[in-house]
Amino acid sequence: MKIFVLNKKLIFIICFFIILLAFIFLYFSNTFSLAVDLTANSVIGLNFEEKISTLTKSKEKIAYLTFDDGPTLKTTSKILDILKEENVKATFFVVGKHVKEHPEIVKREYEEGHYIANHGYSHNNSKLYASNNSFISEIKNTDIEIGKAIGVSNYSSHVFRFPNGYMSANYKDKKKEALKLLSQMNYSYVDWNCLNKDSETKYTNEQLLNNLKKSAKNKGTLVVLMHDTSAVNDSSKILRDSIYYLRAQGYRFGNFYDLIECKRSIKTAYLQ
Repeated sequence: MKIFVLNKKLIFIICFFIILLAFIFLYFSNTFSLAVDLTANSVIGLNFEEKISTLTKSKEKIAYLTFDDGPTLKTTSKILDILKEENVKATFFVVGKHVKEHPEIVKREYEEGHYIANHGYSHNNSKLYASNNSFISEIKNTDIEIGKAIGVSNYSSHVFRFPNGYMSANYKDKKKEALKLLSQMNYSYVDWNCLNKDSETKYTNEQLLNNLKKSAKNKGTLVVLMHDTSAVNDSSKILRDSIYYLRAQGYRFGNFYDLIECKRSIKTAYLQ
């Protein structure tokens, strides 16, 4: 019987190649897009709406970073750079008219595994709530622009955020009616339970970070509101520190793809 004895040099070579293969696997697994081709025909799970509506009631320490009102040339790319470096996937609630202006930024968001959600076309409440048809058109036209940007026909994000949030008292009756329309379009809406107040008034970077810390205190799952604009404050300047803080508090990061169970179903159409 022959006995094979590996010398130290051969063992070193084998270990080197194992480590190299592991590094290549980890690198490319973080580089490839995690995005799902969502369309109006997609099945997103029978309890997707319930998961969205009860998200902030969970005690599990998950932070969903969400960015509203973009894309913008000045801020969105800086945010994407930081998210990529920190290996964090977020959700972008995009405005349709800005998607049309900067489709290349939305394409990058999508290809890097971020969820592209719907924030209406104009971010103008008087237009959004002018009529039922106007509300439907705002969502539909935003989805059309997203689809063009990312190369997915009949795109539907299935997730909507009301401008200023559903919780805002403005247009309350109109919003109640809009919920029925959203349900018929196979859409859910989501607000937030944590924010750094970057759109409210001018703050220093330290104050922005402290706002987030106070807002996150003693909470389980977080839906964090920030903006990828710099009209009032620039959240890209405190994003990395925000990520570090949340990690130090025991949070892991998620995006809304994590809540989707299935990918496709029979055709469902927008209201006519």
